[in-house]
Amino acid sequence: MSLSRIILYVRDVDISACFYSFFFGFKVVRTPTDRLTELVPENGGAHLLLHRAGKAQKLGQASVKLVFDVEDVQAFRKEANKKGLKFGPVHKADGYSFSNAKDPDGNSVQVSSRAYRDQDKGK
Repeated sequence: MSLSRIILYVRDVDISACFYSFFFGFKVVRTPTDRLTELVPENGGAHLLLHRAGKAQKLGQASVKLVFDVEDVQAFRKEANKKGLKFGPVHKADGYSFSNAKDPDGNSVQVSSRAYRDQDKGK
C-alpha cells in the first residue's frame, strides 16, 4: 500500500491547475465526465486531484502542506520568483534546506532538499 493521490479543494480549478503545472511541472489530465482534474507529476510521486470547493468551505487553513523535493532549494526559489511565485526565506535544517509559499487558494506549499540530504553527506 502507498499514498498515491491527494485531493486538494480549490476555488478555481483552472487557476490551480495552471499554478501546479507551471511551477512544479505537473501534467494536467482532464476527463469530461470526471469532477476531478488530475495532476500527474513528471518524475513520479503522488498525483494531485483538484476538486472545486463548496462556497462555504474555508480554504488555506488545513493542517496539510504539500512538499516538493528539489535538489537545490535556492535555485528553485530564484526561478519561481522570476515566474512570479514568491517563496519565503530559505531555512536550514538537519542537513537540508526548505522554503515555503502559498498556492492561489492560500494552501501551504514547500520546496525541500530533505530527500537529497543523505546524498549530500558524502560530499
